[in-house]
Amino acid sequence: MDRGTIGGTTMRLGVTGPEERGRRTTALLVGITVAAGSGTAGCSSDAGPAMAGSDAVALAVSPVAGQAAARPETPIAVQARRGTVENVTVLTKGTAVEGALSADRSEWRSRWTLQPGTEYTVVATALGRDGRTRTVTSRFTTAKARRTAEVAVEAPYDKETVGVGMPIILQFPRKITDRAAVERALEVRSSKPVEGAWHWFDDQNVVFRTKEHWPSHTDVTFNAHLSGVAVAKDTYGRNASLRFRIGDAHSTKASEDGHHMVVRKNGRVVKKMPISMGRGDVRKYTTTNGNHLTMDKGSPVIMDSSTVGCGPGCAGYYRLTVYSAVRISNSGEYVHAAPWSVGSQGNSNVSHGCINASPSNARWFYDFSYRGDPFKVTGTDRELEPLNGWGYWQLSWQEWVKGSALKQALRVGPEGGVPAPTA
Repeated sequence: MDRGTIGGTTMRLGVTGPEERGRRTTALLVGITVAAGSGTAGCSSDAGPAMAGSDAVALAVSPVAGQAAARPETPIAVQARRGTVENVTVLTKGTAVEGALSADRSEWRSRWTLQPGTEYTVVATALGRDGRTRTVTSRFTTAKARRTAEVAVEAPYDKETVGVGMPIILQFPRKITDRAAVERALEVRSSKPVEGAWHWFDDQNVVFRTKEHWPSHTDVTFNAHLSGVAVAKDTYGRNASLRFRIGDAHSTKASEDGHHMVVRKNGRVVKKMPISMGRGDVRKYTTTNGNHLTMDKGSPVIMDSSTVGCGPGCAGYYRLTVYSAVRISNSGEYVHAAPWSVGSQGNSNVSHGCINASPSNARWFYDFSYRGDPFKVTGTDRELEPLNGWGYWQLSWQEWVKGSALKQALRVGPEGGVPAPTA
């Protein structure tokens, strides 16, 4: 059978992501996307003709066996006339493909797009009004994709334990031409129910955030069912999967006015420590105000004022090595050990924008922190921008949902996500 081709010359875009795993779609009765122009349904030769006016069931399977290679975005559909679909099994390379029945059981459709360049076998059984069953077997092949783009997952890492504010951050190597199609292919499952939504910052960056923080000790699975999605002209995506776990509920509040940082675990205060924030005489030396997340940590970390526009020869230039550093933004802000400012910690702000703590307190916070822990700064006049690091919690929920290509929030649970009711 001619497998066919889609697109131009072969090219793989060099963006790394989690290892692609076998496809396994989800059996949901809600939110199933069907591509337009899926083709006329046709029976396989096993079906046999049904007599006009009889009560024998007629089964149609598409894509139609023996025709040209199907486009990967075409769904598999099984339709029954004068009866109901009782069972559908779809196999590809030994992996089952699940889907969903319509409410009246007259039609079954696959949930996700299909793998390019792959042979599928469909075995469908229906029950007619005459009480008899009919089974058909159909085989077809999808067209090959000559160009693919692999999504990069910036955060979280696979099997990582993270904080309750952790987003899922995706970056594509090329501009996405159909954000809605991509968003429909992004599946989040949560062992505890949450409400969340995707938000596109541009044509290459999309982020999932929950409405409220994740419940502690929640297991989360993310699957990008992108292998049959046309993400750009002549380009199909590639699947990506990861699992992560939400740890204890950590949160920190740092006050510029009070010169102290209060750390909570599962709602209980576990540490108070004196700190010194940015001295604030110029904007670049003012600690950003608002809802941060802890992003990563390192010991040591080199602090270089060149990253904020003050290179060698600039008045105030500095380059120094710090320890026990936990990053909270992309504008050079960390919580870190600062033995030189211990005398100012708890009473005045003397840093270049970072949050200074004593070596012992900084080490404790370094060991305590997950990536994705909420970290709130109060009292400064420089507001954190949503794209300065992971400042996504600076946006209201209404603003966040507006950034969805589908303009919808999702109710996410163990079986996946369904559209959340609008207020």
